[in-house]
Formats: sequence, C-alpha cells, structure tokens
Amino acid sequence: MSMYRNAVWLVKGLQEYTKSGYEAAAKHFTPGDLDVKVSGRSFVITGANSGIGKRAALEIANRGGTVHMVCRNKERAEAAKNEIIDQSKNQNVHVHIVDMSSALQVWKFAQNFSQENSVNVLINNAGCMVNQRELTDEGLEKNFATNALGTYILTTALIPALKKAENPRVITVSSGGMLVQKLNLDDLQFEKGTFDGTMAYAQNKRQQVILTERWASQHKEIHFSSMHPGWADTPAVQLSMPDFHAKMQNKLRTEAMGADTIVWLAVSGASGQQPSGLFFQDRKAVATHLPLACSRCTPQEEEKLQATLEHQGWTFT
Repeated sequence: MSMYRNAVWLVKGLQEYTKSGYEAAAKHFTPGDLDVKVSGRSFVITGANSGIGKRAALEIANRGGTVHMVCRNKERAEAAKNEIIDQSKNQNVHVHIVDMSSALQVWKFAQNFSQENSVNVLINNAGCMVNQRELTDEGLEKNFATNALGTYILTTALIPALKKAENPRVITVSSGGMLVQKLNLDDLQFEKGTFDGTMAYAQNKRQQVILTERWASQHKEIHFSSMHPGWADTPAVQLSMPDFHAKMQNKLRTEAMGADTIVWLAVSGASGQQPSGLFFQDRKAVATHLPLACSRCTPQEEEKLQATLEHQGWTFT
C-alpha cells in the first residue's frame, strides 16, 4: 500500500506542487484577497529567518502587521529582521530566539510572550528534516521534537492568549508529503527499523494535520488551518533533500509562491470564512487522504496522539 501511496502522490505532486501547478491554481485566485492592511494585529511566526517563513513575515510586515520572528539562530534572525524592516519600512518586527526542538525553551518562550505581548495569529512554520536519527539534549528524536512536540507545546501554550484576541488564527505549515503516511502511534520517535528522515518528516506532518482538526473541534473561538506550500526552492529543501532539489530545481516554486497560502490564511477575510480545521493548498481546502490509500486512523487513535503529546509536553514544564 505504501508503494501505491507514493506513486499516486508523485503524480499528484508533479501536477500540482510545482511552479506550473501554482501558476495554474493562481488563475482562480480572487485578486483582492490580499489587498488588506493588518496594522495593530500581532503575528508570531516560527522559522521566520529564511525560506517561506521569512517571505510570509515580509508580506505581513508589508501590510502593517506586527511581526514576531521566532528563530533559533540569533545572527541569521537579526539579519532577516533588518532586511524585512528595510524592505517593508515597518519597524514593528521583533526577534525571539527559541530552539523549537527544546520543549523547555518553547514552554518558557510561550509563557513569557503571553505575559508581555498579544497575539492574533500564530504561524507554525518552523520544521526540520534530519536524515540521520539524532536526539536532542532532552533525549527526544529531533524531527519529532521540532515538528510535532514543539508545534504542540507552542500552540497549546498560546491558546489562552489567542482567545483574548480579536479574530484569532493558527496556521500550521504541514506538507503534502503527509499524504503517504498513516498515523503510527507505535513508534512516534522512530526507534524501530531503519530510520528514514523523509518518512519521519511526513509522519510528523500527518500528526500536525490531525492536531489541527482536533484543536478546531475543541477551541471554537480560534480559526485553525493547516496547509501545504508546494515544492518550493528554499534553503531547507536544498540542505535536507539535495538529490530532490537537483532533479526538480527548474520546476520548484519560488519562496513567494510557497508563502502565498500562508499569508492568505493569516490576513485575508476570505480565509476566515472557511470552516476551521481544514487543510489548504493554493488557497483552496483539499483532501487530507489520497483515494483508496488506507491512511485514515480512528478517532481513538487521534485522541491518543493528543494525549501522548500532552503528557510528553508537561514532562518539560
């Protein structure tokens, strides 16, 4: 079945996830959706110093939003911040240094941030694809720690602050790669069998989509969405998937194309009219499973995923 999923997904990706796929989809966009000003609204964006996260931060700053860049590397973050301020002429861009693979750091940041700042929109963009199994200082597998647990902790810790804000939204940058994965609760940290970083990443991205759906059902006051940016030419793709990047380089989307739906979900009125909890690609809600792929799990399994992350998260408070 995994061979079937992979084959169907590859065909789908070549048609939809590439630059030409974006250009085809963009013909159906509503031109005025992003003609908005978001002055006075606060946006927290993880992984905002490069790639589509940086581009999303720039687009939001261009529209007057207050941008909080949550980044791991201070030097690169400050350079990106200065570039965004220079291009947008918006001084309300701030850097927060947090390693999203450290549960303790994420907890501390969220608690301190909530006390000192408001947040209207959280964009969970930070992610990693480590191709050799690696443990964090806290003893967690790094992909899981960053993509799943870090996202879970930051989101749940900021929910009280989000509920106090006007028109609160949470956008989680997932991946179409999650379509090849069924939730696997038996090996959340990839301890069994041969480690495959690409599949670990895809499994984490499936988990993010499930969490988005559950949060949407549990917190009606907040608009939740997950999304796939397509195959974009970013530093992260070059580093983590060099062979893929070399083969697909001429077909990859620009960073602006990859960030487009993030920005649309974050600022447009149209996206807020969509039901909460959906998975988006090119400004359109799309299916979270391939046809006949047998990738669905039970509500009990989804509940167990959330409970497991809750337990793991509280371990580090």
